[in-house]
Amino acid sequence: MSSPAKPYQIAVSDEDLHDLKQRLQLAKFPSQFESADQDSWDFGAPASEVKRLAKFWHDGFDWRKAEAKLNQLPQYHTDIEVDGFGVLDIHFVHQISPTEGAIPLLFSHGWPGSFFEVSKLLPGLQGGGDHPSFNVVALSLPNFGFSSGVTRRGFGLRQYAETCHKLMLKLGYKQYVTQGGDWGYAITRTMGLLYPESCKASHVNVAVSDPPRWSSSPFLALQHALTPYTPREQAGLGRSQWFRQEGYGYNILQSTKPQTIGTALADSPVALLAWILEKLHDWTDSYPWTDDEILTWVSIYWFSKSGPEASTRIYYEATHVEPATGIKYEQIKAYIPQVKLGISHFPREISIVPSTWAAGLGPVVQQTEHERGGHFAAWEVPDAILQDLRAMFGKNGPCHAVLSKR
Repeated sequence: MSSPAKPYQIAVSDEDLHDLKQRLQLAKFPSQFESADQDSWDFGAPASEVKRLAKFWHDGFDWRKAEAKLNQLPQYHTDIEVDGFGVLDIHFVHQISPTEGAIPLLFSHGWPGSFFEVSKLLPGLQGGGDHPSFNVVALSLPNFGFSSGVTRRGFGLRQYAETCHKLMLKLGYKQYVTQGGDWGYAITRTMGLLYPESCKASHVNVAVSDPPRWSSSPFLALQHALTPYTPREQAGLGRSQWFRQEGYGYNILQSTKPQTIGTALADSPVALLAWILEKLHDWTDSYPWTDDEILTWVSIYWFSKSGPEASTRIYYEATHVEPATGIKYEQIKAYIPQVKLGISHFPREISIVPSTWAAGLGPVVQQTEHERGGHFAAWEVPDAILQDLRAMFGKNGPCHAVLSKR
C-alpha cells in the first residue's frame, strides 16, 4: 500500500459479548398484534419474529464465526483529519487488483448498511479477461462500524465527503470513481460536487430527483411532457408513494430527534434488531435473508466503535446545515456537470423516479433497468451491480477512459 495505513482485524471483547448476552436474556417484548395474519408487517416488525431472532442471537448465533468471516476481508485503518473535527480513525476494506492500471473505486454504504455490503462485489471487481479491474476502497463511514464517532454538532454531508476524498488521496488515488446507494448516493454525489477534479465518475443504485423544470432543463422538461411513463416508471412512482406514506417514519424521527431513538438503540439490542429488521424486510425484493445474515448486519451496529445510536445522526446533520459551510441535500439533487453518472434502477428501491427525472442529475451516460432487486442491491443482486459497473467502465463503456493516465 502507498500509505501509512495499518492492517485491521475486528476483535470484539469477551466483556462486550457477555454484556450482549445479558441484555438479550433480560429483554422484554411487546405483545403480539392480533390479526388474521399473525405475521403481518403492516405495524412493523412482528413481535414473534423479533422474539425468535433475539432468542437465536442469544442461544445460537456465533459472533466469533461471523467475526472470522469478516476478518477474511482485507481491512485497514488510518488517521484522517477532517476540517474542524480533528483526526478520525477510519476503518476500511482495500482490495488491490493484480491488474496494472486498475480503476480506483470508492464504495460508500448507507444506513442501515455497512462496509460488509461490498463483500459480494469484491471477487467480480478484481477483473480479468474482458472485464475491467478495480482497486476497491469501502470504508466504515464515521459514526458507523469500526470508524471513529463524532459527537460534535455539524458533521454533515460535506464532512463525510471530505473524509472519503482524503482517504482516497492518502491511499495514492488522485483520481477515482465512486459507487453508492442510500447515504452512499448522497455522499458520493457530494464528492462530485466538491472534488470534481478527483471524482471523475459515479455509479449509483438509487436516484433522488424531481421532475425537470422548464426554467433549468427545457429539453428534459419537453421530453418529460411528451413521453408517457413506462410501466416500470408508473410502478416506481407507486412504490415511492408507498414509502413516503407507510415507511418514512424512521426518517422523520432520525432527521429531527436522533438522540431520542438513539437512547433505545444504545441500550437495547432488541430495539436495534427490530429497528433494522423492518428495513431489511420492507426495502428488499423478497430477498431470502438468513438468520446469520441478519444478525451479522445488526451485530456490526451493536459492536460499532461509536455505538449504534451514532449512525442516526447523519439524518439530522444532512437536513440541518449551516448555509455558509454545509451542503444541503437539495444541492445534490441538482445537475452536477463535471461528473459522469451511471444509474441502476431496481423495482423494490424506496425511491424510484422516471428516467427523465434522473437525467437531470448530471451527464448521465448509462441508465439500466433491472427486473429484480431492492435497496441493498450490492447484497441482494450483486451480479446486477457488477454488470452495470462493467458496462460503464469496460473497454467499450462510456467511462472507459474517464481517468487520466494513472
